[in-house]
Amino acid sequence: MRIRLPQSVADTYRAVAQLENDYPGRKFTPDGHLVGSIGEVIAAKALGLTLYPASHAGHDAHDGLGGDVQIKMTAGHSVAMYAECIRLVVLKVVSPEEAEIVYDGPGAPAWSAAGKLAKNGQRVVRLSRLKALAAERNA
Repeated sequence: MRIRLPQSVADTYRAVAQLENDYPGRKFTPDGHLVGSIGEVIAAKALGLTLYPASHAGHDAHDGLGGDVQIKMTAGHSVAMYAECIRLVVLKVVSPEEAEIVYDGPGAPAWSAAGKLAKNGQRVVRLSRLKALAAERNA
């Protein structure tokens, strides 16, 4: 499923593309809190989730049934997690105008598919693996 990004977000990604064009060899990748917060508000709106206050421990939102949801967004090929979550939603920025829901399902399989615990306390899972898990769930 693809989600249309708000104009302000699209403008941000267009500015990044322009900077990279103007300064070849330099990357101007939005990351950290900016991308995380964008992902949270985009997923909440598209999926009817209610966001917890910023920096809520463990999960970013909850659904209408009271289930907790962890939301991740990236323009790269993987996402990092600190812990297993109940429901995981992963978005990938596919253009300045759109993001794609790569995974929306239980957190346990994603956590099991993630790599070893890194020094920073995170485990990384590739989007290709999440897509495969999603396909298995929908088969």
